[in-house]
Amino acid sequence: MQQLYKLSENLKALRKEFGLTQSQVAEKLGITYQSYHAYEAGITVPTLKHFLMLAELYGVTLDELVQ
Repeated sequence: MQQLYKLSENLKALRKEFGLTQSQVAEKLGITYQSYHAYEAGITVPTLKHFLMLAELYGVTLDELVQ
């Protein structure tokens, strides 16, 4: 549960650091706003494909997304 919270906080911080909205990130991932919002809210976790896309988008490793 702690890992999920950390992931959601990291996603939110990175998105803000890059000056993006949740809708913009969702569009880049090819998903709905609601799906992306659920990632940041800690309701669901991204698929492996979306984890990889997020890491590439923000220039971080997968480890950095979850730690």
